[in-house]
Amino acid sequence: MKIALLGYGKMGKVIERIALERGHEIVLRKSSTDSYDGLEKADVAIDFSVPDSAVSNISACFATNIPVVSGTTGWLEQYNDMVQLCQEKNGAFIYGSNFSLGVNIFFELNNYLAKMMANVKEYNVSMEEIHHTQKLDAPSGTAITLAKGIIENSGYNSWTMDAPKAGEIQIDAKRIENVPGTHTVTYNSDVDFIEIKHVAHNREGFALGAVIAAEWISGKKGVFTMKDVLNLI
Repeated sequence: MKIALLGYGKMGKVIERIALERGHEIVLRKSSTDSYDGLEKADVAIDFSVPDSAVSNISACFATNIPVVSGTTGWLEQYNDMVQLCQEKNGAFIYGSNFSLGVNIFFELNNYLAKMMANVKEYNVSMEEIHHTQKLDAPSGTAITLAKGIIENSGYNSWTMDAPKAGEIQIDAKRIENVPGTHTVTYNSDVDFIEIKHVAHNREGFALGAVIAAEWISGKKGVFTMKDVLNLI
């Protein structure tokens, strides 16, 4: 399979290595200043760029009829526009706030725990996410996905990074050197607490999941998520 890498930073380079190890070919390595020359040769594109570049990268893929897998966060106010464009162009699109196989299992565990805790009013939920200091957005897309999962399965209605009001989930976002990603969900009461946590040791899991998603979406049409890729639905 021929892959275009849209974003060639640290994640892009790890994705490249794993893709090559799995027998794929890289036909485009695009940084923010490069052109899209070579995109038309690709079977699929993987976008791990920056928030300001994500929409133009994804749009370019739809215009060229190239399936695209995007793991860039911080641009989601335009997500519905990209879904609509994908449908108009009969394209193929996967967005994931986190492509790690373990994190996507963690998402499902988080949803299930939220359902169980929904009627146990003695507990208040909060979240903490820790990432490396180069991460541009806060809270992380993964933390937002976790918060949305709790909201959809409980009586909470929003999240905040400030002191929480009734119905709000507090997210504490920390930036610490050389931390690939740690996410913790805590239900606390006066007598005990329940905690689930995912700790990434390195970027390998994110990159492997993105390549697996690219392999899966090749030849397909539509808008998908990692739940489709991993058959978690």
